[in-house]
Amino acid sequence: MIENPPLTKDTISPAEIIELLSAPKHRDFLLKIEKEYPYWDKVKYLGTKELPAETLWQVVKFSRLTDANLVKFGNYTFIFKISNYIQQLLHEFDMNFGGTLSGSTTISEKNKQYYLLSSIMEEAIASSQMEGANTTRKVAKEMLRKQIKPKDKSQQMIYNNYKTIRFLSEQKDAILTPELLLEIHKRITEKTLDNPADEGSFRNDDNIYVVNGITGEVAHEPPSYKAIPAIINELCSFANNDAVFIHPIVKAIVIHFMISFLHPFVDGNGRTARSLFYWYMLKKGYWMTEFLSISRIIYKKKGQYEKAFLYTEHDDFDLGYFIQYNMNVLKEAFEELRIYLDRKSAESNALLEFKKIKGINERQARILKMIQERPSSIFECKNLINVLGVSIKTARSDLEGLVRMGFMTAIPINRRLVGYAKSEAFDSKIAENRGK
Repeated sequence: MIENPPLTKDTISPAEIIELLSAPKHRDFLLKIEKEYPYWDKVKYLGTKELPAETLWQVVKFSRLTDANLVKFGNYTFIFKISNYIQQLLHEFDMNFGGTLSGSTTISEKNKQYYLLSSIMEEAIASSQMEGANTTRKVAKEMLRKQIKPKDKSQQMIYNNYKTIRFLSEQKDAILTPELLLEIHKRITEKTLDNPADEGSFRNDDNIYVVNGITGEVAHEPPSYKAIPAIINELCSFANNDAVFIHPIVKAIVIHFMISFLHPFVDGNGRTARSLFYWYMLKKGYWMTEFLSISRIIYKKKGQYEKAFLYTEHDDFDLGYFIQYNMNVLKEAFEELRIYLDRKSAESNALLEFKKIKGINERQARILKMIQERPSSIFECKNLINVLGVSIKTARSDLEGLVRMGFMTAIPINRRLVGYAKSEAFDSKIAENRGK
């Protein structure tokens, strides 16, 4: 599964390592390695005649241990170094996640609730799918939007995740306590575990292993259940106290890792860990996190996510791998949000000419825009329900209103169904309104 790195041999002295790190001919090469933070399974192929693989690994390890941070939980000591690349990303996130998106991508107050609900749905669905929920995004979103009672375990998992995220948004001023952690787990796992008594309870045995789903090999053996209360208390202190400053985003990632590493619950550890990350980011003022679908990015790169855990455990508990992975996930999630908002902004600008028409509501403006883009289309009420997010009655009222104003024509499809198409007067009426 994961190849253990070689034991670091002192084939070269610290002075020689420093000389190699500062040598102009190696600088770009070593800076690239620092930025990408590769594990031994990649570094071993990067060796050169001057820097053989094991020597290169010794240089890399020396660099990572220099000025490394230490965090201790129970009998486990973890290290991590904040590279220049991570510092750059932290600065960018500080400027964006706690502020506002600039220019055309600003989230208007009017649209905030719509974007927020959509993002929370995406997060709930993806986080649950990672843990085995088997349903489509379309079905899941319809269930959440219409508040339909979950029909099976998969839908229940998504519903729980959705409700828990909403709950955590309200708890952002709380401190982390074992009781809050248990409450989060209880909400996330409600009606999804074989034994309901396990909901909101720490495991009480060591019959738990993280197993490779393909090979069946044990990938991770969590600490003993006896260590859980003490480590959870230490993790709460870590989250609540800033005696030794660690950047809040890095701290949120460490909390995420520790819940997964400790595996304090019989099931639902991953969903709980990602929820805690989300909660801590909101707690520290990164309100933009609510609009990021982080789990959707992780779900697309689940193999890398799992390897980030394993690399940390196999390389002297170096959290750098997990921090690096999650920082890249945040970057990609932010870029997705930026692109999405740019597209929505362009769509909104395109709607302006239709919104100016007297007596037209925003939904009808969107229909007029669709007619202009697809002039030969025939629209039916049922096809507009999901597009406009309204009931069939409202969709019919909007379409009939456009017929009365002369923009559309009603066309009987059969005895029951009526379609709506572009009227012959559409272009002239649009031109008329532009001239006003």
